[in-house]
Amino acid sequence: QVQLVESGGGLVQPGGSLKLSCAASGFTFRNYPMRWWRQGSGKERELVATIASQAGYTSYADSVQGRFTISRDNAQNTVDLQMNSLKPEDTAVYYCNVYLPTDFGPKDYWGQGTHVTVSS
Repeated sequence: QVQLVESGGGLVQPGGSLKLSCAASGFTFRNYPMRWWRQGSGKERELVATIASQAGYTSYADSVQGRFTISRDNAQNTVDLQMNSLKPEDTAVYYCNVYLPTDFGPKDYWGQGTHVTVSS
């Protein structure tokens, strides 16, 4: 029922920009914070950005602060990640995530991921 579908990844040169989007369905999107995570090759998954349910609060990993912007459109059930001034170390699979209550307790839901490669 819950679905998160990321899009927008691709190959970009250092210093370039990409905008990722996550389309959500199967839950009351406007009631929940949304998150973007990433996982580079051989690295642990790391939290990139968080946005509150009504977009009143955002937070970012130190490594992307000032370069990435998370936003959401509660009318469209989407959360975006605008990535500017990209660096090779931003290369990773980027995942959309939400933490939801279920009949069996809270549960994390994840999208399939979208690949971002920053290379010359």
